[in-house]
Amino acid sequence: MEWPVGWPLERSQVEPLRKGDVIEGHRILGELGRGAASIIYLAQDEKSKQISALKHVKRENPKDQRFLEQAEYEYKVSSKLDHPNIRKIKRLIKRKHLLQVKELFLVMELVDGLAMDQSPPKTFDKALSVFQQVADALSHMHERGFVHADMKPNNVVVSPEGVVKIIDLGQSCATGTIKPRIQGTPDYIAPEQVHRRAITPKTDIYNLGATMYAILTGKRVPTALADENSLLGSLDDSMIEKPRPAIELNERIHPKLNELVMQCVEIDPGRRPESMAYVADRLNLIQGIVRAEAERSAV
Repeated sequence: MEWPVGWPLERSQVEPLRKGDVIEGHRILGELGRGAASIIYLAQDEKSKQISALKHVKRENPKDQRFLEQAEYEYKVSSKLDHPNIRKIKRLIKRKHLLQVKELFLVMELVDGLAMDQSPPKTFDKALSVFQQVADALSHMHERGFVHADMKPNNVVVSPEGVVKIIDLGQSCATGTIKPRIQGTPDYIAPEQVHRRAITPKTDIYNLGATMYAILTGKRVPTALADENSLLGSLDDSMIEKPRPAIELNERIHPKLNELVMQCVEIDPGRRPESMAYVADRLNLIQGIVRAEAERSAV
């Protein structure tokens, strides 16, 4: 079995737990990965013997409070969702000291597979299947009133059978949220995220479009934060460079797929597709066209 590798192995300030430690009936079996303020463990329920991923977030100083709040909100969002392509968070465990929450644990579904940035789809058919599953999952989030707001390849884990799991809801928010600070990943971030406007389903459409562009071409779309030294984050949207059509970078991309991807990464949200459900439907249609054309060429 392949353990999930969707979490980057980054330096964390959290004091590591040891193998054999027990957290609310969950025995630590090993470490899976680290984030800026968290550590992910492989854990087993001592009663049911079920294996889970256990995310540990600890407040070491006042600045860490936002990480606790983010993890707690991640659990809240997950509890409102029910989709096979979104990793489930089963339980939230809080530990307090002097009536204040000092650390918390998220008991999460263990995901078997590889993150898409580490193992990109090998064929257009497989890529379209992954994109369609992601779009369907995001459409479900939108129907429930939430936006993912950080869609990128390493937040998508694909099993050996081709089943997708979106694994990180850490930056998710209610539709229409205006965040007090810029949140997102520079290579995939939408203009409205940089300029701290309302986060809507159109934001996820841009993030997914940038993800598809990267997977299909090996290049990143220009964004307001793609260059860490750029001043574009403080300028208006008209200053953002428009990306080259994906088909110019990879001529094997189907024209209809190119058209959809480029619509998704439009700088103006009003020019992007009307909904994520529409994106999912288009991807399904394009996959059918690609398969039919492949069958005809094979005859």
